[in-house]
Amino acid sequence: MLAWLDTLLQGALLGGLYALFALGLSLVFGVMRLVNIAHGDFVLLAAFAGFALVAGFGISPAVALVLLIPLAFAAGYVLQRGLLNFALGRDILPPLLITFGLSIVIQNGLLEIFSADTRSIDGGQLVTASLHLGHGLTVGWLPLIMFSAALLITAGLQWLFGATRLGRAFRAASDDSEAAQLMGVDNRHVYALATAIAFVLIAIAGVFQGLRTTMAPTDGPALLLYAFEAVIIGGLGSFWGTFAGGIILGVAQTIGFRLDPGWGILLGHFAFLAVLLVKPTGLFPKTR
Repeated sequence: MLAWLDTLLQGALLGGLYALFALGLSLVFGVMRLVNIAHGDFVLLAAFAGFALVAGFGISPAVALVLLIPLAFAAGYVLQRGLLNFALGRDILPPLLITFGLSIVIQNGLLEIFSADTRSIDGGQLVTASLHLGHGLTVGWLPLIMFSAALLITAGLQWLFGATRLGRAFRAASDDSEAAQLMGVDNRHVYALATAIAFVLIAIAGVFQGLRTTMAPTDGPALLLYAFEAVIIGGLGSFWGTFAGGIILGVAQTIGFRLDPGWGILLGHFAFLAVLLVKPTGLFPKTR
């Protein structure tokens, strides 16, 4: 019984990381209905950028993340304002093709710079430090920090959308972009701000991913798949649903790994398919 309790606990903590992967994807889709095929590759790009800062300058991962956040914000704003805005419209194909192209460019660029070797961010004692809960239960500090970050970011996004002027602009542009523009909302600026915030979340998720495990330049599509599954499980347009979807995916994978090492990832996919069969809109879809 204790072993299964530990499995569920570790799965929930892993789900916090998956929620971090998914929140940026959920934000961009919720505001402008854009499916970013390169989302996982951007997470990986942030992870390798964190690795380069830590290994090249000898700084801590926390300092590297502080440096990456404004760069990620600026990169997201420029990318949306200078490229993706021109592809948005009633046809979803142009954004898909552009982000697919970005995915290929990022993967090949990382392969050229870092080669195909796996890397990881040196987190020092944080990677191995653990907290003893008693009765044989132990959790790592790093997974606990990742879970706490996901929880706080989810609450922050919910507050941003529900209680701020910017959040109202996001909702207006999402519900009816033409009407929002007639009311004085600059959709191009609003979309760029949404992507900028999403890129900040991507930077945070990337650094945590680099700290948690090894990474290779071709891992981006797998990260995109986890993010996509978490969003769909939770329900489109719901940040708390995305958080819950990440937890469900993490728990399913951890249970699979406990049953058989080869079943971990597969059981997560089965959980995703089961939710689609039972409730295609997700468990906690956004309601108006």
